[in-house]
Amino acid sequence: MAEAPSAAAIVEAMMADDAYSKWLGIEVLAVNPGYARLRLRIKPDMLNGFAIAHGGICYSLADSALAFAANGHGRIALSTHTNIAYFEKVNLNDILTAETIEAAMGEKNANYRVSITNQDDKLVAAFEGTVYITSKQWNIK
Repeated sequence: MAEAPSAAAIVEAMMADDAYSKWLGIEVLAVNPGYARLRLRIKPDMLNGFAIAHGGICYSLADSALAFAANGHGRIALSTHTNIAYFEKVNLNDILTAETIEAAMGEKNANYRVSITNQDDKLVAAFEGTVYITSKQWNIK
């Protein structure tokens, strides 16, 4: 029987086909089963009409962090419910870090919390997500 791929190998495979995360400029800082830490810099084309980062940028960063943490266990996991709260505006050239913590894990579902901080270590958003864990294992060649 082949050895299960590592969380890092799974995330590398996910990123290889993830044009949106690449466009965002996401950098994977750390990944383990149930944990991920990602970073990105706010670019001009991420700003909304108020000259601050569009809320979808924080959401997308958190969504990728959730996916990487949840899939790092080796089984394909898909989000079923997410929500986000915003606390601070995000400006051009801010550097955001998303850190995912696994809050609860069952056989078919898991819950994750993602905190998003800026370069000053100020909490700008908090995200929570639930995933459905399929029976399908990651198979990376």
